Amino acid sequence: MIPGDIGAEIARVLQAMVSAGELPSRAASLPAAGTWRPAPAGAGGGPGTYATSLPLALARLAGLAAEPVAGLLAAGLAAVPWISAARVTGRGYLTVTVTAARLAALPARITASGQAAAASGALAGTRLTAPRLTDPATAPDWVQAWRTQRDALAGRLADAAGAEVLFFDSQRELTPESPAQARAGAAPVTTADADGRPRPVAEAGRGPVAAAVARHGADAVRYALARTSAPRAGAITGQLGLPLDLANPFVMVRYAHADAASARRWAVDLGLAPNRPEWQPDRAPNLMQPELVLVDRLSWLPERVAAAARRRRPAELAGYLENLASAWLDCADSCPALPFRGSGAPAVPAGGQTAARLELSDAARIVLAAGLASLGISAPARM
Repeated sequence: MIPGDIGAEIARVLQAMVSAGELPSRAASLPAAGTWRPAPAGAGGGPGTYATSLPLALARLAGLAAEPVAGLLAAGLAAVPWISAARVTGRGYLTVTVTAARLAALPARITASGQAAAASGALAGTRLTAPRLTDPATAPDWVQAWRTQRDALAGRLADAAGAEVLFFDSQRELTPESPAQARAGAAPVTTADADGRPRPVAEAGRGPVAAAVARHGADAVRYALARTSAPRAGAITGQLGLPLDLANPFVMVRYAHADAASARRWAVDLGLAPNRPEWQPDRAPNLMQPELVLVDRLSWLPERVAAAARRRRPAELAGYLENLASAWLDCADSCPALPFRGSGAPAVPAGGQTAARLELSDAARIVLAAGLASLGISAPARM
């Protein structure tokens, strides 16, 4: 969300520069969306700091050096009250730091937006077609499963980023019905896995993907496909073979969602009903470092969705969710909203720090759920 906020201010500055004759008219149509990245090393980065390569594109368009262009943009942002610093870094990057109050306001904005927190206009004006997301078990092999899901997820992510997407249903029958399936009412027949465990012949007839769906579930298979950057069967099955603990990225992301969801539930169980306070800029919560790190990562969701769509790489969104889940778990341990994992009430139950931390847990839950939903994966409230 925050990169989008800064991008809107940059668009205003660009329009002023075009009007003043400092840049050609086409410069006003270049968006910052898709150019954001964490601040480069040595640029004084940290939570609330964002760097854009937009000045490089503007410089190429105008036939100018990138650093002076970045300097003009930085000067144009200087008067924005919620931007604490805008400076030139690297060889023409614009690095922007927002105020702590702007960061602290983000959880309330996310909870107000709900699942729409992933949406943006980064790909507005783009038109494309994409297949609908289908049951992975219908794919005959891992390569086809990966490609089919990648194409469908690229469309879903582009739709969230504001593109006009025409979804279609695939007309191809990827796997023929096995003889075992065709015999209605026949008793199940079994064969053996490589590890000697019996499994239905129908699974063997459907191929390795269907067998994996039957064993691990569709969500686990979808996540393994999504987080693998290329159609490599070994990488996909390696993910599926990981132990079901927090070292498994699929388990960690969904557990983090369930853990974030538990905070509000525990508050209700304790008889606490802290209201979500209206945001007041002069009363920003004093966030601790783990909370700042978490809010910073929450702020990247729309940009990460748009970037993954633009590059047709759902694995980038999966990686973002894993980093976010790790930040939530660190924050929940260091800065819990309720002591003793919800078995005790805080000293000031109805407001202050407790209300802010419950808001933050709600925001983490929403962003993790939105990210998983973009990948076609469910987000359990309990695990």
